Amino acid sequence: MSKVALITGITGQDGYHLSELLNNKGYKVYGLIRGQQNPKKIIVEQEQPYIDLIEGDLTDPASLVQAIETAQPDEVYNLAAVSHVGYSFRNPILTAEVTGKGVLNLLEAIRVTGGEKKVRFYQASTSEMFGGLDYNRPGKGYDENALFHPRSPYGAAKLYGHWITKNYRESYGMHASCGILFNHEGERRGIEFVTRKISNAVAKIHLGLQDHIELGNLDPKRDWGYAGDYVEGMWLMLQQEEPGDYVLATGETHSIKDFLELAFKEIGVDDWKPYVRQNPKFMRPAEVDILLGNPEKAERVLGWKRKVDFENLVKLMVKHDLELEAPRIIT
Repeated sequence: MSKVALITGITGQDGYHLSELLNNKGYKVYGLIRGQQNPKKIIVEQEQPYIDLIEGDLTDPASLVQAIETAQPDEVYNLAAVSHVGYSFRNPILTAEVTGKGVLNLLEAIRVTGGEKKVRFYQASTSEMFGGLDYNRPGKGYDENALFHPRSPYGAAKLYGHWITKNYRESYGMHASCGILFNHEGERRGIEFVTRKISNAVAKIHLGLQDHIELGNLDPKRDWGYAGDYVEGMWLMLQQEEPGDYVLATGETHSIKDFLELAFKEIGVDDWKPYVRQNPKFMRPAEVDILLGNPEKAERVLGWKRKVDFENLVKLMVKHDLELEAPRIIT
């Protein structure tokens, strides 16, 4: 019999890539979706008809119990979150309820339905938990033993989810693993995230649909990889005999300016500066200057390694948005 997986955050970037991966591996895939009128429900049904959607909400424990009882999953992947760092400063309470306490609600749903010994659980942790402070390992990056110092409500909420997952692993013997993923992008990234905001704007500028892009701080450096590579790491974690925590990263950093340079080169523009305006409203109250991950453990234990490098990631995203926006041109 094929394995059964339940994925929260099914409408997001990672949900798309992971469900596609699992379907190709022969899994029966269930996706948790919030609300009957969710406009993304139709998109999922059209693009990935093999997913069975179950209504539920991380802030509603009863709905999670019902979802677990309906799906009877072998594996649960918790990808759902209020995941935009900037938004978390504007809505910290909602971020805490969904991104933090929502993890507890889901773990409890698994436990009370008797699945703590059967269900393998994946928690989507994040490099934002490190916060970029106490960066005392130049060139090596953060690994699973580095100190946490979140610099946003999002990072703080994710840290709660990370630790409560470890607590349930140690307290109830759950096969619960945390993937500490550094920034992973792609053509399915939400338009509110800086990488997709840039790739989409570059496509529109090339097509004459807009003349500039507004951004905040251009100096932060991130460890950027491709989301399609990272979901394979999630799956590999739940195939291990013992649960654990793993950093998934590329081991290299690039600034937002680097991303801009490569994106504009894709449309034949060598100097991006005339097209970019800095707007104070996109500045964060507390910025993380650099995030560099060390994926040595994941490469050694899981056999995982990223396939798409930074340059090809940018090319992939700009190409996608050029194809997406081209039909809007009125001839």
